[in-house]
Amino acid sequence: MLLLLILVFIALPIAELYVIIQVGEAIGALPTIAILVADSIVGSLLLRTQGRGAWRRFRAALAEGRVPAREVLDGALVIFGGAFLITPGFITDALGVVLLLPPTRAVVRRALVRVFSRRFVVSVATGRRRRPGRPPPPRQGYDVEGDATEVDPPHLRS
Repeated sequence: MLLLLILVFIALPIAELYVIIQVGEAIGALPTIAILVADSIVGSLLLRTQGRGAWRRFRAALAEGRVPAREVLDGALVIFGGAFLITPGFITDALGVVLLLPPTRAVVRRALVRVFSRRFVVSVATGRRRRPGRPPPPRQGYDVEGDATEVDPPHLRS
């Protein structure tokens, strides 16, 4: 985990600066800045359209009565992709495009599910077992004895 944090917060910015400098030397400073500004604008537009699509699929899954696990993961990937595209830099832009485009996002989603399904065990516990076709048992209430006192909240000075 520490190595991942070092990579994200130290190595990635250094690599981004290196690539920006190399591109700037190859095509010039103004075109490099223009590309970085343009891809931030395109990234925000892609984030908006893909985010709306992910939200629509999420709501459709809920309306169908199924758990929207895939849609939630897609939404998270869209958010990360948009954040990468809005962040200035060519490496983060490439990552953002991969996460925002549906075909490549599906590949990333499958890889993440495969990695995390090996690391985590999901267990579901329910209440009493009921045989299929039988109605649930009636719920029984219970009484609690006790005393209650009403207290006015203190008035605060303003």
